Amino acid sequence: MYCNSNCYSMNNIRFATVLHILTLLRMKEGQLLSSEFIAGSVNVNAAVVRKEIKNLRSLEFIDSKEGKGGGYSLGKSAKKIYLSDLYKAISETHLLGKSHNPNPDCPVGKNINSHLNDLFETVDKEFLKQIKQITLEDFSKKFF
Repeated sequence: MYCNSNCYSMNNIRFATVLHILTLLRMKEGQLLSSEFIAGSVNVNAAVVRKEIKNLRSLEFIDSKEGKGGGYSLGKSAKKIYLSDLYKAISETHLLGKSHNPNPDCPVGKNINSHLNDLFETVDKEFLKQIKQITLEDFSKKFF
């Protein structure tokens, strides 16, 4: 089966979404942003944003103020939020995806998952090594 445009890893989508949310909060520092405002910027349903915000709040990346005039802001300095920490917090599978359920009677199928898992772990380690030096502050500078 060939991958079509819907074959994106959920990690990639979630990482892009949470990085967008945090970058927006960094750019609007000093303001409280509503989930509707953030959703408009990300161009997704506000429920998706609220789900990600809930997770980001539990990890102390985001603070919130309830009630009229409330909203969301960064929970810590953008200089202390590393993209690797963010990725690890939302990651559900390896960067390249996950192994599959091959035919165990096939000479490739019976061993491929162990080799794929080795590859996936190597790629994840290299990716995290690259982004562990990038802070939200560094990334946000691209928008100023």
